[in-house]
Amino acid sequence: MARIAVLCGTGMNALADSAPSSITISKRELLRVDSPWGEVPAYLLTIKLIESGASHEIAMIQRHHGDGVVTPPHRIEHRANVYAALSFEPDVVVSINSVGSMRADLPPGHVALAKHTLDFTGHVWTFHDSNATHADMTDHFDAEFSDIVAAALGATQESVPRVVVAQMTGPQFETPAEINALMNMGADVVGMTLAAEAKLLAERDCRHIGLSVSSNWAAGQTPGDSTAEIDHYAVEGLASTVHGRLWLALTSCFL
Repeated sequence: MARIAVLCGTGMNALADSAPSSITISKRELLRVDSPWGEVPAYLLTIKLIESGASHEIAMIQRHHGDGVVTPPHRIEHRANVYAALSFEPDVVVSINSVGSMRADLPPGHVALAKHTLDFTGHVWTFHDSNATHADMTDHFDAEFSDIVAAALGATQESVPRVVVAQMTGPQFETPAEINALMNMGADVVGMTLAAEAKLLAERDCRHIGLSVSSNWAAGQTPGDSTAEIDHYAVEGLASTVHGRLWLALTSCFL
């Protein structure tokens, strides 16, 4: 039995309820994982792949969890979430992040794979505040799993770009000027959470991949309308329409 842990956010609340006909969920258990930074709720799913008959486990953690509220991105305690994900001893951790796209070949509704991150938050995320530990970030997204997922997603969209993900603090969306600056620095998409998770998982030497869900065009990048506004509820709704592709990606991770 293989096991993966999923860190997800915007538009992903109903992901567990949208499983495709190729799998069955035989068990769903709500767990609460204690961490040094607070309690983290997680759903542990036992799934069965219909074609092979194999059973596997998926631990799903909503990174914005809160006591009846949606925790804004700048207030997320990423250490608690990553600690909880690692407590399941997964074969790989999958970060699913909604992003604004700056690439013509990554329109809303498509999924890319993270290649690198650019962190502009100024926030330090580490498990090592008292004793310096320097994790290597040269190639911090797992190549084997990324290739497998890219091949699976390739059956549903024309291309599966490998993208540089810029992380901004939020909770506001970026300005067109900020997007232009990010593009000049090599960013392909922009989000508010991935870099923090990548740094913490690199410190724990855990295999990690990032699925960047294009949920909107970045500010100023909408084809034919550079003044188009970005609406959070529209972003959330669009992100939720890619559940089929995300399940395809997740199930491909069961090597």
